[in-house]
Amino acid sequence: MLTILTLILAGLAAGALNAVAGGGTFLSFPALVWAGVPPITANATATLAALPGYIGSAWAFRHDIRASRSLPLALVLGTATAGGVLGALLLLVTPGEVFEGVVPWLLAFATVIFASGPRITAVLARRGFGAPGRAVAAGVLTAVTTYGGYFNGGVGILLLAALGFLGLTDLREMNGLKNLVSAVLSLVSVVLYIGAGLIAWEHALVLGAACAVGGYLGAALSRHITNPALLRLFITAVGAAMTVVFFLR
Repeated sequence: MLTILTLILAGLAAGALNAVAGGGTFLSFPALVWAGVPPITANATATLAALPGYIGSAWAFRHDIRASRSLPLALVLGTATAGGVLGALLLLVTPGEVFEGVVPWLLAFATVIFASGPRITAVLARRGFGAPGRAVAAGVLTAVTTYGGYFNGGVGILLLAALGFLGLTDLREMNGLKNLVSAVLSLVSVVLYIGAGLIAWEHALVLGAACAVGGYLGAALSRHITNPALLRLFITAVGAAMTVVFFLR
């Protein structure tokens, strides 16, 4: 019962965080490892569990998702599919012990990017890097979604930073696209994970249901958040704490 309750609470919080700003895997992935799931399987299971939340959040933001001249939806969806496949294939050929050693560094990287994301975006905008061409956009999104297919932790954070770099400024549109891209890359990744037998199904069902509820609620609540800086500070603290825990392991 303690394991189930922990997974439910982690799933609700992870789904809500993914909908608002990303970083939900900082909670769901450690919860699965705590429950005894091996790291690679935990990563694959956390990706599957996050998928309903991504879909629910994208649906909640459906009126804010729109194409732009520099970032058409066809390009966004195409790179999300390609990156999800590449990242998942990379995970499948990574030995378990190597992945265990890489996880703390991935968590640290995602946390630093999340904490410094607004500053990085602002600096790039001041230096005239706004709205690059489609080739650059495709390259940036493919790189980020490949990371997401390999390790779901922090992918929403990186996507927000990437979308800002590509010239988007409307936070609701960015959140909608972020969740849509996350849903697509997670879907194609999960298909490969299932084929490889990497899903811990009992844990995935509990965590996934909780993530779906948390994702929809988070998307609805995000419209009423008056101080996003506090939310960013909280997620950064969670990411830093999880990074320290995994380094100590």
